[in-house]
Amino acid sequence: MDTSMKIVILEANALGKDIDLSVFDKLGHVTKFGQTDWEDQVIDRVADADIIIDNKVPMNAHTLQKAAHLKMIAVTATGTNMIDREYMKERGIAVANVGGYSTDSVTQHTFALALFLTQQLAYYDKYVKDGEYVKSDIFTHFGTPIHELKGMTWGIIGLGDIGKSVAQAAEAFGCRVIYYSTSGKNKNPDYEQADWQTLLKESDIISIHAPLNDKTEGMMNLEAFKQMKKTAILINVGRGPIVNEQDLVTALNEGMIAGAGLDVISVEPMRADNPLLQIKDSRKLIVTPHVAWATREARQRLVDEVYLNVKAFLEGEKRNLI
Repeated sequence: MDTSMKIVILEANALGKDIDLSVFDKLGHVTKFGQTDWEDQVIDRVADADIIIDNKVPMNAHTLQKAAHLKMIAVTATGTNMIDREYMKERGIAVANVGGYSTDSVTQHTFALALFLTQQLAYYDKYVKDGEYVKSDIFTHFGTPIHELKGMTWGIIGLGDIGKSVAQAAEAFGCRVIYYSTSGKNKNPDYEQADWQTLLKESDIISIHAPLNDKTEGMMNLEAFKQMKKTAILINVGRGPIVNEQDLVTALNEGMIAGAGLDVISVEPMRADNPLLQIKDSRKLIVTPHVAWATREARQRLVDEVYLNVKAFLEGEKRNLI
């Protein structure tokens, strides 16, 4: 294995400062950057790189114009939409990604969002911290209804690895699980497949685990919300643009649906003019900053897998190449 390779990590901060990246020092001469500006910094930072470890910085003819010795790009994610794959093919640059590292983490966060809303935790926590429980003359408080998941219909958009993991957990809670295949090609005999209208009309909870593409972008819009139960909850841990955010705000304000939990939004980080910021009531809407994937365990698995991808490449082996 050639350990003289120059390895450049462009976005170490995206992996978290609590994750040790020194393992890559075994593979070559490593230069780490916490964050890299896509336009002003990337071109010069990768000029001498043999291997780039990248997350969201676009890799294309422009950003790699000085990277004459580049041999591999190791993506610290599953998605590779930031990679110009045709350009990599032309130059013979290997690209490897990582799949499956965050399934348990995202599943857990999906249920955290769902339970936060079904149990109305924001309301009851505020009730206690505002001092109202101290004034109570009985041991409990029935301020707003809470509901059991058992007996609910849980609709899943996108029955990939994460969708299937959520389906298994939902069944464990006693839910009826139905799913909608956005491509129309996913046939899973373990679960009940539904058409789009059926999924919208029958689901008490809908969770999104689909990729972003022409078929899914904006599919959760005002027309869709109008078909859902007024008591329904939407969870999005897939991709932000799948949900039309202005339409969601309208749906929540007008009572078309009961609540929503989002971990992904249309533009990240969130812009100051995002319509979601209009809703301050956490009983209706909870938004987390793209952390569903990011348990410490999942991030460590990710780094371990990226290390093995680079190591395999240096040893002349094919591992997770796309």
